[in-house]
Amino acid sequence: MRASSRVRPAALALVLALALAGCAAPTAVKRVTSAPAATATPTRVGHVFLIVLENKDYATTFGASAGSAYLGKELPAQGRVLSDYYGIGHASLDNYVAMISGQAPNPLTQDDCLAYADFRGAPTLGPDGQALGQGCVYPAFVKTLGDQLTGAGRSWRMYAEDMAASPDSAPTACRHPPLDARDPWEGARPTDQYATKHVPFVYFHSVIDDAASCKRHVVDLKLLWDDLNDSAATPAFSFVSPDLCSDGHDAQCVDGGPGGYQGIDAWLRAWVPRILSSPAYKQDGLVVITFDESDDDGSACCGEQPGYDTASPGLPGDGGGKIGALLLSPCFTDKGGVVSTPANHYSLLRTIEDVYHVPHLGYAGASGLADLDLGACSAT
Repeated sequence: MRASSRVRPAALALVLALALAGCAAPTAVKRVTSAPAATATPTRVGHVFLIVLENKDYATTFGASAGSAYLGKELPAQGRVLSDYYGIGHASLDNYVAMISGQAPNPLTQDDCLAYADFRGAPTLGPDGQALGQGCVYPAFVKTLGDQLTGAGRSWRMYAEDMAASPDSAPTACRHPPLDARDPWEGARPTDQYATKHVPFVYFHSVIDDAASCKRHVVDLKLLWDDLNDSAATPAFSFVSPDLCSDGHDAQCVDGGPGGYQGIDAWLRAWVPRILSSPAYKQDGLVVITFDESDDDGSACCGEQPGYDTASPGLPGDGGGKIGALLLSPCFTDKGGVVSTPANHYSLLRTIEDVYHVPHLGYAGASGLADLDLGACSAT
């Protein structure tokens, strides 16, 4: 007997019920979105960026009528100002040398080494780690912060604006004159505004005698842009020297642009945000912005001693005058403050050496000299 093709009503109802159940909207799944982990506040410094400007005193930089609104007003709200920070001499070069070696001024560095004269003196360091004699290019046994960092397995670079800008045969890295020759890069030129006297590492045989190493470490400022892209590529220590227009040295730039505080303001607005947004700075950075010397002040602090061949580092006076400094770091919890602890360029060198656990060079090791007050950043 043939089976009937007709579907009974009860069976049809059952089939439809099952089909509708299969087509019903799925049960909503509750999604749990976890909040992004908060970035921990750094408690130590691993990357130091030192920016050195020219010839301004504390009152005109950080006072009520600050010459650069960005440096004097905007940036201090993001960090801390050192109100009693001093240069160690006059003119420019002796201050730069002190920042990286602890060496006190001698008559030639006080005169900015118009000739790139080899140092002549005793064959070993004297008391307080000072070189005994005078000259511009220190012998190989006089070490720099760069030598210390290399020995400790830490990276470093000196970035000098316009070092690679000259169209003539001037070196594009580790640029310096031949020994005992006159310095052709003492002042600004229309082609570039590089100044040897603002690049202290080239005044040490321990750096320049290894030409390949010097060319890797003492370079044009343009390379900093790429180095900031990756914290692994960013040196542990970066010394940044703007050119003679951008550092405030020249009131009127040789190319017609504005110098003085206008030049400083424009340069800082272009570069500081780039540094502050870099992975290395966010990870554990410290930016120090200061000047080499005051314009016309010979005061000093911190029991500063003269060199063994210079009675008066300030010409006249005991030091380089009150210049102030600005510190920026993501580990500062009390931003916008002013620290009045006396400090100078030797204190700066001592602080950086302590960050990287290397010995104190020259007058950075003076008894009673204090580190810069880094607040929460001082924890290691």
